[in-house]
Amino acid sequence: MSGVVWRTTVIAIGTTLVSSCLSGPTYHAEPAVNPRLQIHSAVAADSSRAFFDSLAIARSGDSSTLATNARQAPLIEQRLRDDAATSLSWTELLRDSTLMQLVQTAVKQNRTVQAAAARIREYRAAASNARTFLYPNVTVNGSESANQTVFGSSPPVSFRAARVTSDMAWELDFWGKVRRGIDAANADRESQDAAERAVVLSLVSDVATAYLQLLEFDEEREIALRTLRARQSTLDLARQRFAQGVISELDVRQFEAQVAAPAVTLSQVARRTALTEHALSVLLGETPSAIARHGSLASAVNALLVPDTLSAALLSRRPDVQQAERAFAAATARIGATMASNLPSIALTGSLGSQASGPSKLFASGTKIYTLSAGISFPLTALTRGADATAGARARADQAKAAYENTALNALREASDALVGVRSSRDQLTAQLTQANALRRALELAELRYDSGISNYLEVLDAQRNLFSAELGLSQARLDQLTSAVLLYKALGGSWNR
Repeated sequence: MSGVVWRTTVIAIGTTLVSSCLSGPTYHAEPAVNPRLQIHSAVAADSSRAFFDSLAIARSGDSSTLATNARQAPLIEQRLRDDAATSLSWTELLRDSTLMQLVQTAVKQNRTVQAAAARIREYRAAASNARTFLYPNVTVNGSESANQTVFGSSPPVSFRAARVTSDMAWELDFWGKVRRGIDAANADRESQDAAERAVVLSLVSDVATAYLQLLEFDEEREIALRTLRARQSTLDLARQRFAQGVISELDVRQFEAQVAAPAVTLSQVARRTALTEHALSVLLGETPSAIARHGSLASAVNALLVPDTLSAALLSRRPDVQQAERAFAAATARIGATMASNLPSIALTGSLGSQASGPSKLFASGTKIYTLSAGISFPLTALTRGADATAGARARADQAKAAYENTALNALREASDALVGVRSSRDQLTAQLTQANALRRALELAELRYDSGISNYLEVLDAQRNLFSAELGLSQARLDQLTSAVLLYKALGGSWNR
């Protein structure tokens, strides 16, 4: 008897599952931005482009005196092919072993990254739990009781009962409510995976930017110290000439005033360096402290490879775009889950076990018991509330779709802005380096003329001021070039290679 029942149950379940269907729309991923679109960096007219190119060519003709200054390494404009075969990492972008170590430490110790990883574990657990509703809920129950009951006018009947059963309750996923829920939970988990990658990407970008800023401060400090020593030597010479009666006290005071300018810069740089080191320490998950570093901005710029044209298809790898797309997928799946909740539910319940007058007689001959039932339930509120719930789910999916498309458009804007920034900062650096080289030579000539008594102190003062400002501008231009590349790398989701 029991064998016939279980065979019938299996056949019924198989027939039900074969004929089951999925409610709601099926999600199909589509790019929010045309992948054939090209992102260009052209920001200058042809005449301007020729001018900047001529500056780069003219630098090759600089005098040997300027070329021997190791601190002013020439800018090498290298451009990456769009069809490059290998995918660059952050360390290959800037090629700095110290930065690589800092990035590794930050990814390992940063508290925000740790919180994001914990959220991923939470959503993975939720996705795993959602799958359990596909299967029957099976429990093992045992009881022993003393009972007395009355049947009509008969005297009371007393008896003991010991019972052990395995009970099953199973709501068949006929309309796909559970499967749509699983789709939504998996999409939520994948969205959190993308969210963690976004946190890591932002962290690495912040660490790289802070590190480059420290290198720029180091360069500013070096410029200020070099300028301070040069101006101090000029002041000493002026004092000697004043003692000899060659120049007036006014000349000496003017040179003294010039000595103070780089000293002020040194003080400002010291403060900004400390603040940046403290901020970087927190990114590393450490207490605020000094940051050891090596290398220079000039060497980093010379190793930089940046493309001028990119495919918009690269934007699909951005974590925030992937996160928004997965959120849209989850919202779409929940439409089906909501619709299925408003349809009749089919449930199977069963119990199999043993019952006797005492525990010692359990599982003896003639003690087997079982029940098996099937039922259907239709929520009457589905006629009104169900339609509203489904409309709400569709509205949330529309919101998620709009958010996804908006995220993709913003990604396209950020990538376009970053690519323009890379190109314009490269042109700026070209002009800034030309200016610094020219003013450095102008200062040499002014000092020779002053030492020979041909010109007055004003020429030297002007040349010193102009060169100091130009060298600080050159340092900032190098920083802008590198940070623009970091922003582009971030805007493309961590790489500009396919």
